[in-house]
Amino acid sequence: MKRYLLLLLVCTALSGYAQNTINNYKYVLVPEQFSFFKQIDQYGLNNLTKALLEEKGFTVYFDNKDLPADIANNKCRAMNADLIEKKGMFTTTLTLVLKDCQGNVVFKGKEGKSREKEFNASYNEALRNAFASLNELPYAFTVERTGTALVETRAVDVPAKAPAVPVSAPVNQPVVAAEVTQASGTLYAQATANGFQLIDTTPKKVLTLFKTSAQDYFIADNGQSNGIVLKKNGEWFFEYYSNDKLISEKLLIKF
Repeated sequence: MKRYLLLLLVCTALSGYAQNTINNYKYVLVPEQFSFFKQIDQYGLNNLTKALLEEKGFTVYFDNKDLPADIANNKCRAMNADLIEKKGMFTTTLTLVLKDCQGNVVFKGKEGKSREKEFNASYNEALRNAFASLNELPYAFTVERTGTALVETRAVDVPAKAPAVPVSAPVNQPVVAAEVTQASGTLYAQATANGFQLIDTTPKKVLTLFKTSAQDYFIADNGQSNGIVLKKNGEWFFEYYSNDKLISEKLLIKF
């Protein structure tokens, strides 16, 4: 029983976490001063954090500035950005954290490190490296948080209705009736660079076939007429026009 209860709690926690993702938020609030610094925007880190979040696609504001009404009236529509510094003798280490309005962690990135000796360069490099895991995460704002409820706000572009254009029904081309002649004997195919030549038992060349992009379909020439050789219902035919009349000669071909 305890095992099932534990499994239920884990699934519930995972479900809650999965529902609360960065895709639920359009806005991020950035502090003007991080807790581990003594000055506002020290080393330009706060402005850089804002810029990197905007590059990701968020709409970003400093948390103590005048905010748009939709955030000022409900700050749960925005995430709060923060940085965690890990003290080191020769390494600057920063971690990016995004929290909801209740302090729950929505996203925590991997540590970004720098071994630069100069503080400004070191903190800037560490911050950019801290953003690497966020940049690898796909982001597309899909849901807006209102209080504790999630309201879907997907934008749908509705094109203006275009006037109806009558569409003509496809015209079925009638099949041309052909005069069919029977095969006069077996022809043997000899491969050439571009297709085959068909010879009879004399041996004499009767037809030259040129390959096309379609299987079992050749451009054909018998020295007097140009046409096509194609396979229909398992049988070969040489079709060409003579005196404006379609002729279809049945062939027996051995490849």
